[in-house]
Amino acid sequence: MGGNHDHSHDHTSGSLKTAFFLNISFTIIEIIGGLWTNSIAILSDAVHDLGDSMSLGLAWYFDRVSRRGPTPENTYGYRRYALLGGLITSIVLIVGLIFILWHAVSRLMSPEAVNAPGMMALAVVGIVFNGIAVLRVRKGTSLTEKVVSWHLLEDTLGWAAVLIGAGIMTIWDVPIIDPILSIGISLFILWNVIRNLRQFFRVFLQVAPEGFDMASFERDVLSLPKVNSIHHCHSWSLDGENHVLTTHLVMSQSADRVEMVAVKAKVRQLLDAAAFKHVTVDIELEGEDCVTDEHSPAAPPVSG
Repeated sequence: MGGNHDHSHDHTSGSLKTAFFLNISFTIIEIIGGLWTNSIAILSDAVHDLGDSMSLGLAWYFDRVSRRGPTPENTYGYRRYALLGGLITSIVLIVGLIFILWHAVSRLMSPEAVNAPGMMALAVVGIVFNGIAVLRVRKGTSLTEKVVSWHLLEDTLGWAAVLIGAGIMTIWDVPIIDPILSIGISLFILWNVIRNLRQFFRVFLQVAPEGFDMASFERDVLSLPKVNSIHHCHSWSLDGENHVLTTHLVMSQSADRVEMVAVKAKVRQLLDAAAFKHVTVDIELEGEDCVTDEHSPAAPPVSG
């Protein structure tokens, strides 16, 4: 289990590193290409990609920070730091998309002539660079990798639109095609980024992990031998992949130590071992006061 965790972490860091260097390299090419084609649209996108490169660099940095183990201050370790990179990338991407939409709408109102052949050549380079990065990052499962993959897909589709639009404009003088394609792609990516951003907020607000059925879990626990009731059952996620669960069980007074240990083990077996990294089961005997209840009122216990 530990080996898979490290392998997953190495893949995430490697993916973000690849995406960062590909993005910053292409940004330099894009600036040169924008000056060569005399295209303000490409130069504007170069500024957008420069901001994206900075956010990807931060995502890579925070992912490396998240590998650190627990400390007296960060008792769960630094897992949540990985979310910061993804959150920053999401915000930068949304701002960039809004900027592109504004620019595309302006071009829609007053289309401008462009160097179509030069744009086609630069678009091919853009598709290759961003396409490689997309294939690398889309294999990941972390929230940060999902957001980064949408960012890179937006760039890839954007350059595909530039290629198609420039190809058409080499034959017909219809410069309005470029902003229309740009608007459609930007809206599609914006919708998906907002969906991923919703998952970030679920983690930050400590909502129960997606796909985890608390009611079903409690019913399964109540079916265990000598478990009378369950209360103070809480679950949340550290980073969207590694989850936490704490619960209090009330067992019959006749339960001995061996039976208590067995129940704890069975509770652990009810959970996905790969996802739930931190599980705490507190057991009280029937009639025993709950220590937590002395400090704050608790909801009525769930009884079998």
